[in-house]
Amino acid sequence: MRQDSSHVPTPDISYVPFHDGLLRRLPQLLLGLGLYGFSLSLLVRAGLGVNPWSVLYEGLERRTPLSFGTISAVLGVLVLLLWIPLKQRPTFGTFANIAVLAVSSDLGLRVVPEGLGLPARTGLLMGGVVLNGLSVAVYVGARFGPGPRDGLMTGAAAVTGRSLRRVRTVIELGVLAVGALLGGTAGLGTVLYALAVGTVTQRALPWFAYRLPRDRPRVSARAD
Repeated sequence: MRQDSSHVPTPDISYVPFHDGLLRRLPQLLLGLGLYGFSLSLLVRAGLGVNPWSVLYEGLERRTPLSFGTISAVLGVLVLLLWIPLKQRPTFGTFANIAVLAVSSDLGLRVVPEGLGLPARTGLLMGGVVLNGLSVAVYVGARFGPGPRDGLMTGAAAVTGRSLRRVRTVIELGVLAVGALLGGTAGLGTVLYALAVGTVTQRALPWFAYRLPRDRPRVSARAD
């Protein structure tokens, strides 16, 4: 039977002990999280719709004196409280996710100007979606454990017995609805993000997933 060449197998992205391959994995984690935060700022400046959690951040930013990045960090900590009844345990990657995303997204919003024309904003939207998908592959591939929102999804799925897809859909639709009511930007970009970012991540993940020594292919030393 022919294998579908379009299928991209998902590599193992389960948690790896902190010290295993640290010099390789830690820079990858920080780079991926930094790029992820920056990609969120591109989507915000595009003004054509952002991902569901960013819709909530924007809505709260309009209602509070807090910055976009600070709100993401505060909500990240609050989401961690929901981990307790779900019996989820945070890792180094969880806390790095909160801190680096807050700093890099606020920095990006300072660097990327507002009030650009539609062609430039369209470019920011497209670039932001692609960069977001790539950055997820980079930081998830470092295998330091889930961020707060991912852990909420996996924990809720384990407790309820529902599929990850269904749980994620319910969570993100709820977040999107609240964010939109608060004045966050939902639009074409939100739809494009939902349709495209998973594919980009899936395609890029094999490039960046850290492999344990036992998972790496062995090279025979026998001479031909």
